[in-house]
Amino acid sequence: MESFIDDVIVGMEEKERYDKVVEEAVKNLAENNFYVKPEKYKWNIRKVGFLEVIIRPEEINIEKVKVKVLD
Repeated sequence: MESFIDDVIVGMEEKERYDKVVEEAVKNLAENNFYVKPEKYKWNIRKVGFLEVIIRPEEINIEKVKVKVLD
């Protein structure tokens, strides 16, 4: 049975190894019957939004603050 996966985040400080690590991650997923559609993904980016959080190499910020006051 094939399964598809939606979100994979690969973060590293060493840009030189990034492509190799991504290649290994996709290979490991395929070996375990998980597949990705490369055309759906963004590769080699420096900023990503995930669950209302902005992740960059130098910092992590909350995109939106939701506050509800209870009486």
